[in-house]
Amino acid sequence: MLRKPERLFGRDTEWDELAEFVSSPAPGATMGLVYGRRRQGKTLMLELLAQETGGLMFGATQQTEAQNLADLGAAYAAHRGLRQPVAFGGWREGLDELLRLGEERATPVIIDEFPYLVSVTPALPSYLQQALSPTGHAKERTRTRLILCGSALTTMAQLLGGGAPLRGRAVLELVVRPFGFRDASAFWGLTDDPELAFRVHALVGGTPAYLEMCGGSGPADRDGFERWVQRRLLNPASAMFREGGLLLREEPSISDPTSYAATLTAISAGNHRRSEIAAALGRPTSAMAHLLTALQSIGLVEQVDDALRDKRSVFKVAEPIVRLHQLVTQRREPELVSGQAARVWRTSADTVAAKIYGPHFEDLARQWCFLHASSDTLNGTASAVRPSEIPCRAHRRGHELDLVVTETSSFATDRITAIGEAKGTLTPMDVPQLQRLEHLRALLPDDKVDQQPKLLLFARSGFTDDLVALARGRADVELVDLTRLYTGE
Repeated sequence: MLRKPERLFGRDTEWDELAEFVSSPAPGATMGLVYGRRRQGKTLMLELLAQETGGLMFGATQQTEAQNLADLGAAYAAHRGLRQPVAFGGWREGLDELLRLGEERATPVIIDEFPYLVSVTPALPSYLQQALSPTGHAKERTRTRLILCGSALTTMAQLLGGGAPLRGRAVLELVVRPFGFRDASAFWGLTDDPELAFRVHALVGGTPAYLEMCGGSGPADRDGFERWVQRRLLNPASAMFREGGLLLREEPSISDPTSYAATLTAISAGNHRRSEIAAALGRPTSAMAHLLTALQSIGLVEQVDDALRDKRSVFKVAEPIVRLHQLVTQRREPELVSGQAARVWRTSADTVAAKIYGPHFEDLARQWCFLHASSDTLNGTASAVRPSEIPCRAHRRGHELDLVVTETSSFATDRITAIGEAKGTLTPMDVPQLQRLEHLRALLPDDKVDQQPKLLLFARSGFTDDLVALARGRADVELVDLTRLYTGE
């Protein structure tokens, strides 16, 4: 397997997929797609791949077809060691020559920002379809490994959709996503302080480029955290100040961002159901489908189904920096522009605690169950981890359940292996939270339970001595603090 360069942090899975693709002994040219939102490190990873394998990498830009063809000719000549750029007569000729690079050995040919080319040459996917014909030269005589990369998510996803020309031509479709919360902690150098790692991740998420955009470092310690936020996130002179709004506007498929931004504002404010979002926008529920679908397609909104009730789901903002922009930066921009970052952060404390830290801690608890918790902890394997609302006759209302862990088995109905509650407050969890969870366990539907589900208590600020003592003697209770969340299973 191709060795991953030390310069590339994380991305082990992505690198392995790319290495397997480019080094495949299969005869014939093959094609793969790599895409994801901007600033995830796609270009760096592909540049390193080209360097390690002696491949060609060409980065398209926003310019005319003739200009991009000229740049491609220069890149092709440089790769071949020619003294003069090659003048391609058109994209058909250019693609044929690129695909010939793999005549002698498996050779990666990487085209970065492919959507820029498609925007000025819409027929380009059709040209590629013809160039990769099963009986054509590329398939019969070469081992070129063509990689198309892009940040316009909708454009890239549509390349392989329905009746698209390239449908069925790709053998790799790799989506590069932000770092998970554990990798992000290591990337920012915050593994020694899970609380600080949590705060940073809750505000900026796991996009790699944000570290450099924040001056190359995170807060040195908790005492310097507020100053760091004010200097790097709420400062109009910082590259991060408008980032939460730019993520929406830089997606080509969003032609009029106003309604989409309003939808993000409504969800960030706590309106998570479709009807609540519609009411906040003053629109009928039926008018929300295209807005929510588009925001999901570009990775800014996530739909989360209810674990126990069919056709009942909630929507949440999937990108932390967007949530911060909607709740603080955009709303208080006049004050921030006038240099009042300290006051804005201080007076936004309740909003940050309730709308950012609280929901984010719940998200991390669900991710931990799905990605990091052991089968002993969950009393099984997590096939899905979702929230739910359980009706209760005794209290004549529904009770929110932060997470329900379900396991799917062949030829059997899903079973609930664990349920949990997550509190991202600064107050330690106490015995009443365990008692509440015991009450909710008793309300679970019988057909979903074949043995007693475990009770998982997640607390950002730890647990009282009484709760720790009580849990110590019970095999059905698991206590998960920030340290265990970031390092344990």
